[in-house]
Amino acid sequence: MKTHLVTGATSGIGAALASALTARGDRLVLIARSDARAHELQQTFATASVLVADLAAPGTLNGLGRQVDGAVDSVVHVAGAVELAPVARLRLHDWEEQLAVNLTAPAVLTREFLPHLREARGTVVFVNSSAGLSANAHWSAYAASKFGLRAFADALRAEEMEHGVRVTTIYPSRTATPMQEKVHEQEGRAYDPSRWLDPRTVAETILHALDLPVGATIPDVTVRPVVPRPGA
Repeated sequence: MKTHLVTGATSGIGAALASALTARGDRLVLIARSDARAHELQQTFATASVLVADLAAPGTLNGLGRQVDGAVDSVVHVAGAVELAPVARLRLHDWEEQLAVNLTAPAVLTREFLPHLREARGTVVFVNSSAGLSANAHWSAYAASKFGLRAFADALRAEEMEHGVRVTTIYPSRTATPMQEKVHEQEGRAYDPSRWLDPRTVAETILHALDLPVGATIPDVTVRPVVPRPGA
C-alpha cells in the first residue's frame, strides 16, 4: 500500500485525485485548514489521516512532518488561491495570500516531508497552471506565485535527484472547478464547465506521473482542453 499526501482534497482536482487513490486502496494523508474541514474530509475519506494546518498561514505547517510515520510515496500540491485584479488596484492582502497558499506553503510542506519522500524514493507533484507559463493582465499576483512555484520545482528536482525523489510539474489549462467558477465571476463571464478540462482528466495525468516505473520521470506536462474556446 502506497501513501500519498494531497492538499486541496475538498473539491476539484484534489477531490478527484483523492477519490482515485482511495479507490485503488492507497493510503491518504490530507490537509485541512480547520477542525471543521477536517471532519468534512474524514466523512468523505474515512480511511484517510487528516492533519490540520492552514496553507494561508504557512507557519502552521512547521513540524507537520513529525505527525506522519514512515515513508511517503508522493506529496501532491493541488490547493490554490486566486484573486484577480489589475496592479493599480492590487490589495496587499490578496497578494500575500496567493503567494502564501500557492508558493510558500508548498515549499514548507515539501521541506517537512522530504525525509519521508527520500525513504520512499517518492514523487513530488506541483499542480501549477498555464498562468505559470504566461502572465496576462489582471493575473499578476497569481501568475507571480505560479512562476515562483515553477522555479521552486526546478531547483528541488536538481537537488533531490541524488536521493531518488522525482519532481513533476503539471500545467493544466482552465479546469472545471469551483476556483474556475470564481474566476469567471471576477472576469464577468458566463461559466460553462463543459468548455474546460474535467478535474478527473488532470487527476489521471497526476496518476500517470506517480505510476511511472522506477528510472523514468516526467519533469513537466501541459494539459489543455480540446474544445475550442472563443474569446478565452
